[in-house]
Amino acid sequence: MSEVKKLLVKVKPNARENSIRQFEDGTWIAEVKAPPKDGKANRALIKVIAKQFNVTKSQVSIKRGKSGRTKLIQLNI
Repeated sequence: MSEVKKLLVKVKPNARENSIRQFEDGTWIAEVKAPPKDGKANRALIKVIAKQFNVTKSQVSIKRGKSGRTKLIQLNI
């Protein structure tokens, strides 16, 4: 049986390095090196989240906010 987890993530593209962290209030900030063009930042975000939660990239999907900086991410664990 798989568990579905949802995260609200604010993305900062064009960062110096890829990273993701959670603050005490539960919000997530992800920094990705990729620019916000042609879906590059979204693909980098999926890769960073998959690594953070030790899941495959196919288990991570962007449910809302594909063209914005705030995204609703769904993890199928």
